[in-house]
Amino acid sequence: MPPQLCIRCRGSKLLCGLAYCPIIVETLASIRVKRVESGELEGSSPPSVFIGRVGYPFVRVYPASPPIRGDTSLYEDPSKWIYIDLEKFLTMRLSLVRGYRIFRVYDANNPPRELEEIAILSMSPSPADVEMIFEKKPRGDVVLSEVTPPMGPSAPLKRISIASIRPLERAVEKVYSDNDLKASEAIAILYESGIDVHRISRIISVGALGRKRRLVPTRWAITAVDKIVSDILLKKVKEYSILDRVLLFKRSVNRNLFISIMIPHTWAFEWGEAWYPGTIWNAWGSEPWVEVDYEGYHGRREYPGIGGCYYASRLATVEALNAIRRQAAVITWREIYEGFNLPVGVWYVRENMRAMYRSSPETYNSLEDAFKRVREVMRTPIEMFLARSGVYSLISSRKITSYMGGRN
Repeated sequence: MPPQLCIRCRGSKLLCGLAYCPIIVETLASIRVKRVESGELEGSSPPSVFIGRVGYPFVRVYPASPPIRGDTSLYEDPSKWIYIDLEKFLTMRLSLVRGYRIFRVYDANNPPRELEEIAILSMSPSPADVEMIFEKKPRGDVVLSEVTPPMGPSAPLKRISIASIRPLERAVEKVYSDNDLKASEAIAILYESGIDVHRISRIISVGALGRKRRLVPTRWAITAVDKIVSDILLKKVKEYSILDRVLLFKRSVNRNLFISIMIPHTWAFEWGEAWYPGTIWNAWGSEPWVEVDYEGYHGRREYPGIGGCYYASRLATVEALNAIRRQAAVITWREIYEGFNLPVGVWYVRENMRAMYRSSPETYNSLEDAFKRVREVMRTPIEMFLARSGVYSLISSRKITSYMGGRN
């Protein structure tokens, strides 16, 4: 990067073409983490607990906290992350210092005292004071993933003390204490009680739900909860009458464009992405790379190759359909432009799609009219998406009427 660009920009103009200033993020995060020089940390966990997957069925369990006391709930609230600058978000998340202990995933059935305390911390409805003493100074092995939110450095734990945990809500206490509930039933109870999926995934990851309890790596828990909750809502959606017009939703934010087209038809769904050259997953390409996965009325048999964003988008979509009590076939597409080159997790898709569905849609009498509008707002030629679109193929087929679900 030419140094004169940074001097001219000073973190305010993004002349480098990135969606955030890496110098500001690294500097601010480092200042916070340097408070852990002594190998000890006192802070307020948001709460935050991360479960790794390396070494499964032996996994690392990471309680985490920034080295500050007070209301740190923003550190674990994706619904608010989309309204703050990427620099602030990354600075927050990268200053979450993680201590870890290694447990067998089946230890959750009869947890030792320390694991049980970490599980209760994970379920806490508000920040809790923690003190962590590390075996060595936390290193800079930060977590950057396409599924999980970023997290800061880690070190093995010598000891952890947890205090000031508020009483759990009735629904959380119920599913935690009831060993006869299936995990899917417990997830349904939590969601219907107003507990967001981000928190539910944290609770299930520490093995606090279900009949056969086990620790679940965080990245698996996030996608599992998105899928289970959207499956529950989809049963309701399929009972609703079909939408009577085409709706177009769109949202442009941080070098991303989100599109959703709701079409009068029985349930079908697709998620497509166009990654432009200079983005994290198309760093050396010369043209946009488009990928699409879909399902018909009866769902999918295989995990989508496009990854966890599929189920994050699907959840936001069935929430929106459930809110208006209508059924539809839905095409959801995303364009990711040059400079958005940092994986931040599937929460980014879920929360931006939720925000998009809270906006007022444009209405059209035909899908062709909606496509004309999409051509005006998207940079990618729409034909690149349509050539891969399973939903468009389903609804344009003469063999499938508006009242017959396609089988994937």
